[in-house]
Amino acid sequence: MATQDRDPEFEDLVAYIRDERGFDFTGYKRPSLRRRIEKRMQEVGIDSFPGYKDYLEHHQDEFVSLFNTILINVTSFFRDEAAWDFLAKEIVPGILDAKDDQPVRVWSTGCASGEEAYTIALVLLEAMGEEAFKQRVKIYATDVDEEALAQGRHAVYSEATVEPVSAELRKKYFDRQNSNYVFRPDLRRSVIFGRHDLLQDPPISRIDLLVSRNTLMYFNAEAQQHILRQFHFALNPHGVLFLGKSELVANRTEFFSPIDLRRRVFAPVEQQGAVLELGPRIAEDSELTRLASESMMRDAGFEAAPTAQLVIDHEGKLALANLQARMLFSLTQNDNGTPIQDLEVSYRPVELRSRIEQAYNEKHTITMRDIEWRIGEGDVRYIDVQIVPLISTTGEALGCGITFADVTRYQRLQEALTESKRDAQTAGEELQSTVEELETTNEELQSTNEELETTNEELHSTNEELETMNEELQSTNEELSTINDELQTRTDELNAGNAFLESILGSLGSAVVVLDKKFEVERWNAQARELWGLAEDEVRGTHFLNLDIGLPVDELRASIRDVVTGRSQDGAITLAAVNRRGRPVDVTVQLSPLTQPGDEVAGVILVMDTAEAPSRS
Repeated sequence: MATQDRDPEFEDLVAYIRDERGFDFTGYKRPSLRRRIEKRMQEVGIDSFPGYKDYLEHHQDEFVSLFNTILINVTSFFRDEAAWDFLAKEIVPGILDAKDDQPVRVWSTGCASGEEAYTIALVLLEAMGEEAFKQRVKIYATDVDEEALAQGRHAVYSEATVEPVSAELRKKYFDRQNSNYVFRPDLRRSVIFGRHDLLQDPPISRIDLLVSRNTLMYFNAEAQQHILRQFHFALNPHGVLFLGKSELVANRTEFFSPIDLRRRVFAPVEQQGAVLELGPRIAEDSELTRLASESMMRDAGFEAAPTAQLVIDHEGKLALANLQARMLFSLTQNDNGTPIQDLEVSYRPVELRSRIEQAYNEKHTITMRDIEWRIGEGDVRYIDVQIVPLISTTGEALGCGITFADVTRYQRLQEALTESKRDAQTAGEELQSTVEELETTNEELQSTNEELETTNEELHSTNEELETMNEELQSTNEELSTINDELQTRTDELNAGNAFLESILGSLGSAVVVLDKKFEVERWNAQARELWGLAEDEVRGTHFLNLDIGLPVDELRASIRDVVTGRSQDGAITLAAVNRRGRPVDVTVQLSPLTQPGDEVAGVILVMDTAEAPSRS
């Protein structure tokens, strides 16, 4: 994403995270980084980046949850089995042969909880044996997530996690601990876990095998190039870089060449170092005698120099002019000591006085190239002018040297070359007219090829994004699975509680009715159904005083209200009623408050006992 397209509020939040906790996410791809941060914002109920920044300032423990959300620790043993098989059979033997009996250094970046670091250990153990592994191998497993690194140091993995590891390897290199598997402690000493930021920290050096699988895809192009440069520095000349299946960046850089592109295995390309040039050395005071004896030779060399040279003293007067300068600018020995502004050379071919002042002020060489100088009608020359301030060892300006290099010949060659190119272009156009149909076809093919390359780049970018989303979905699926297990447990507990309550209510010999504070029916047991002829699903949620049953419910209104409002804790009242069979009965209604935590009254419990009423005339 271009810088001008970035949201300044989002970038301010990223900068705050970097300054506050040292996690620099500025090199991460913006779509996936923004999506992960917004996911965490939704979980805490914040809908703006400035609001979330304020939340982080006042809730420092939120950083832990945020980093766990951003740093997607999705990994596994022998991820992409075909690539690991190629590495074990074709690459590792070559590395071990080249190292002979020397130490073998491996770096696993973005190691998360350590599965891939221990996968490397398993491959090397099988290739060289346990004793040689313990003595010679060091595997540096790095990440920016301290919590994941702590899990990797303990090397405790569930049975599902180690399922990709064959039963033979599990038996040889893992210890069983309850339902988990633990990588053997004596072998674990060769695997060193540590925090390392690929963008900020210097690389680990002298590496023979560098494993960085599906890590680069989270960074933008500039950050990827920086990291690849660091990887190139880290690897030995015969080292190997092993990337993930979604990463093609190493194939588009000058630092690496593919060993096997399909399996993402690369070798570093030798880089030619820069050549340092040493500047001239200034003579020490002790050399003054020798320099004096050589003054005549120096003056002769200055006089015979093939380029025109002037020396101006600190007062702005002409001090020296060699033979070429005198011929070029019509100067004589009598002009020495003349102020430069009084000479034509001060403004032709170029204005010198302001440039001399600039050289004094800035204390470095001023260069002007291809200055056009018209000497006479039809006579044009091109001059390169260089003004060098002459500074003493004490920093005092002694004057300046001016060199005029005639580059007319080179300019003429350039013009001749341009003319030749023009002639060649004309010939090419004539040739083009004879093969127009072929060229048209070639252009169409070229256009198609460019479109295919563009499409391939877009597909690669989309693939990286999909891979990132896939890992996010996998992480989310694991979270949802955990939540679902918790909900299932709670549902089972709730069902057991409801069954227990139903059993209690059913075992009572009395009719039981539970009302909420609005007098609406919440519970209605089997005895109540037997007594009044209505099932629980018919009355649940119905206002008790609106029920049309043989009980004069309106006479209970005041008693129920007293219990609900807390004016009465319990009470009993006997009413004449008619049961569902039409027989007169005396019903004794016992009222008790339904309380909830904190002794707050949530409703009322009615327990109804019946007795056969005497016959009424």
